[in-house]
Amino acid sequence: MEFSCFKQSRFLGLQTDYLAYKCLVLIIVALIIRAVFLPRFGGIEHMNVFPINNRSISFQSKLFLEVPQIIWGLNNQKIAFARACLTARMLNRTLLMPTLSASLFYKEVELLKPIPLDKVFQFEKFNTLCKGFIQLGHHSQLLNTTNVIELQKGSGRRWTIEKDLDQLEQFTKHPYDEYETIRIVGKNPFLWHDHWPVKDYAKVFKCLVLVEEISREADKVVSRIRDIGLKETGIKVPYIALHMRIERDWMIHCKNLEQRLNIREICSSKEEIMQRVGNIMGLKTPIVIYLAVADDLLEDSSVLSGWKEGMLPFEKKKLGVFDIYKKHPYLIQSAIDYEVCLRSDVFIGNTFSTFSSLVVLDRTQKMIATGSTEWCGLDVRWPSYAYNLEGGSNGPRPWAANMSDVSLQAISYGSNRISCR
Repeated sequence: MEFSCFKQSRFLGLQTDYLAYKCLVLIIVALIIRAVFLPRFGGIEHMNVFPINNRSISFQSKLFLEVPQIIWGLNNQKIAFARACLTARMLNRTLLMPTLSASLFYKEVELLKPIPLDKVFQFEKFNTLCKGFIQLGHHSQLLNTTNVIELQKGSGRRWTIEKDLDQLEQFTKHPYDEYETIRIVGKNPFLWHDHWPVKDYAKVFKCLVLVEEISREADKVVSRIRDIGLKETGIKVPYIALHMRIERDWMIHCKNLEQRLNIREICSSKEEIMQRVGNIMGLKTPIVIYLAVADDLLEDSSVLSGWKEGMLPFEKKKLGVFDIYKKHPYLIQSAIDYEVCLRSDVFIGNTFSTFSSLVVLDRTQKMIATGSTEWCGLDVRWPSYAYNLEGGSNGPRPWAANMSDVSLQAISYGSNRISCR
């Protein structure tokens, strides 16, 4: 009896040792998997999971991407910023807040005046609106400023879109994913290859909200436009924002573009623009026309004459708001004008202008947000037209952004193939 009890207790002891050994092996295997597949910076990190290119990735809050200073015009800079955001998203990293350029210099890079992005757009608002899609970070969040690897962007005709995509995908893997920061060096992000659909860019643009100081300046201009309409007519009237590109530099550029692309309908004369605007089907007068023109046209009084009866044209000087603009650098002036155009009752622009194209994209998003299925004509809330393309009754062609486009090519560089439904 005692012997059988001893055998049973011995058997139970051996079984217990075996189970303990098995548990120990499982723990060791789990630790190995954790060490190999989880990031090594600062232990286990908080992660948000979201889809990209029809697959899911995890957003690493302590891995960063740094990009070069963003340059050129306001809307080139917005596109460049969005492209940097989408690159950071693809690399599964937080984008370190980039520097914009307050001045406009295309060749004299040393004359560019840097301005932090959060002096133009609201940093916290961006992160709130874009949470789960892309996040911005401050350089102060870096734990090790020397733990950096540089990614040199390729250039030239041999640097194809396929090579660029392969390079980005390589930098999502070992050993590059071990670095706290990837620093992209080389050309302006606007010139990077485009790998993303319009809808992805639109998500980023929707998160860009002007700082209160700039928004209030736009409020003053819009209020002045409304007041001048009431003063001139005795009733509240809507306003058209017309992004009128007829300055000398533009005309040289668009003529060269027409020759290079072997197409017409890029350039428009002042007379043609006036005629087409006057022929918008269903447009009721009186109506104020805010002329968003280059400063060198403010001294040209001819842009204010020759309009159809009932159309009341005003530019910055005649409107009495030039002082609001001139106290700011170029970038801020453009941001104010952009907002004035965005808020207009009717917007008219040129499809080969990045400024016009982004205004139309934003207005199209506004229509989508209201649940509207009709985007064309004066019966919709945010109608837009292209004066360089002929529409019905020799008026401008109705214009809405193509939200299903597979890239931002048409918006970045222009197109005479526009959609509206």
